[in-house]
Amino acid sequence: MEWTGYAFDFFLNLLSLNHNLFGLLSNLLQGKVVVPERDTETFVSLIGHLDGRIDLYKTQSLLLLQDTDNNSESSVLGERSIRIEMENQALMDLCIMASKLAYENSKVIKNVVLHHWKMHFVEFYNCWNDFQRERSTQVFILCDKDKDANLILISFRGTEPFNANDWSTDFDYSWYEIPKLGKVHMGFLEALGLGNRADVVTFQNHLKKWTNSGGVHVSKSPSQGRESISSNIDSGQEQGIKKIPTEMVEMTAYYAVKCKLKSLFKEHKNAKFVVTGHSLGGALAILFPVVLVVQEEMEIVRRLLGVYTFGQPRVGNKELGRFMEAHLNHPVPKYFRMVYCNDLVPRLPYDDKTFFYKHFGVCLYYDSLYIEKHMDEEPNRNYFGMRYLIPEYLNAVWELIRGLIMGYTHGPEYKEGWFSILLRVIGLALPGISAHGPTNYVNSVRLGKERIIQLSSF
Repeated sequence: MEWTGYAFDFFLNLLSLNHNLFGLLSNLLQGKVVVPERDTETFVSLIGHLDGRIDLYKTQSLLLLQDTDNNSESSVLGERSIRIEMENQALMDLCIMASKLAYENSKVIKNVVLHHWKMHFVEFYNCWNDFQRERSTQVFILCDKDKDANLILISFRGTEPFNANDWSTDFDYSWYEIPKLGKVHMGFLEALGLGNRADVVTFQNHLKKWTNSGGVHVSKSPSQGRESISSNIDSGQEQGIKKIPTEMVEMTAYYAVKCKLKSLFKEHKNAKFVVTGHSLGGALAILFPVVLVVQEEMEIVRRLLGVYTFGQPRVGNKELGRFMEAHLNHPVPKYFRMVYCNDLVPRLPYDDKTFFYKHFGVCLYYDSLYIEKHMDEEPNRNYFGMRYLIPEYLNAVWELIRGLIMGYTHGPEYKEGWFSILLRVIGLALPGISAHGPTNYVNSVRLGKERIIQLSSF
């Protein structure tokens, strides 16, 4: 499966760099074929070929947080600014575009952030999954500007189409129960680097509460940072927490991002942060603040502006949802889960009498006309059912027709290429898979109607 993905990647980039099939044939005859090179600024992922848009939404500007003083009046104004920004369509657009961009290599990401979005690229991480014994979790961080930033964005990569490990994680129903909190999807915890099911005790070691003296800290000097991490973990060991190897802390997604976030807060005193992701990336995006709360990293949690996920699978049970809603709903909702129409992935793992997985947070559901509905749960929550079968296939036919005419009805920005249309054709047989494509989520955010949700009393 991995080699198939490599071959398909190479072929799509070969066509793109040589201006499609006729250009490739012409270049072959002239001996001027452009050969794609992996991990370069010009090598685009399958997701990038599926939806080639890289620029942000142009009709609105991203409202940035205003600096506030400590007095009550300015604090109220600061709260007003935060609430306005959470309702801003441009922020949602930044999140879905960052979620889509996370599928690319680090050089493509850096180029887009710096030269197209005019923002500050911070870091790209290729992180270790101890159960899979490979670096299979990717995440990048950006700031809205390099100095005195107001917004820090963390974007986790989602399920790659030809990555068997990603798909096995999505379809994994195993869970780990955290006492007094609830059950959490074990595969997603492993993807964050928070344990290995081969030794279940490792989850306990990572998910125990860390005191201030036992927390992970990173300094500006790499060598000092390693010493700080090591000494703090040793301190945690003295309090009954099994030692977590320093190299694991530096290699795993949760600890790498948390350490970087703390250092960014020192540089950008007024910054708030947003976490986002599509598919598997969405699951990791919501689990990141969950673990911050578990480890009582409340200084970080207080600076969370929001979590925006797209096509995200379920991450835990009802108890987990209740526990986190207390932290994510006040003073205003901070967790928004976008679901497009018949997307299969948000219906996994099942919410039934066997598995008891439950969604939580605010669900923004978009139908195939991009009408937005504020719901507690998307329709047909487990996907399979005879009453939904015929409408799903009829809708897949409509989505194919819509994909062919979007460029004429909504403008060239929405025109779908041959690869996207091919996925629509596949959707005639597997509508839940084709509906999962990020193209649907970009269009939903940009064309969505009837924004019913009220996030503010102002």
